[in-house]
Amino acid sequence: MKYYARIGSNEYEVDITADGMLLDGEPVVVDLVNSGSPELFSVLLDGHSYEMLIAIDRFDYTINVRGEQFHVQIEDERARRLNRGRKLPTLPDGELAVTAPIPGLVVKVLVQEGETIDEGQPLVILEAMKMENELRSMRSGVVKSVNVTAGQRVEQNAALLILE
Repeated sequence: MKYYARIGSNEYEVDITADGMLLDGEPVVVDLVNSGSPELFSVLLDGHSYEMLIAIDRFDYTINVRGEQFHVQIEDERARRLNRGRKLPTLPDGELAVTAPIPGLVVKVLVQEGETIDEGQPLVILEAMKMENELRSMRSGVVKSVNVTAGQRVEQNAALLILE
């Protein structure tokens, strides 16, 4: 079975077969044994012994070895094909309306006309069902118009502001 491990910006291909293990196409001799507690493992790698603490959260692993901590993300071949097949929606060029995802009360408008904004920047705080929701920009641009004011009630899909 083939896996892909990402540590920071480095990615490694791990191929596990009945004959052994290949790391980026090179054979590696490794033996991994659980050492009592579910998180503690003893590893024999190329004749050297190490103890590792491993915390698992789905496909993310936090590994502690000799006082160093590594964050590793692992995906198998199937997950990799599925993830590569998914494409994020592309946002249109030109004007983009920022709309209310649900009906609510505009608590605060955080930008003004003519202001240059960055992707992810908070734009409007909308209160709905007694919760404040911070609406953020999906792309960078310039605020062309602000269509709401603090204290105004809006319906779902109402255009709160326009970006260009």
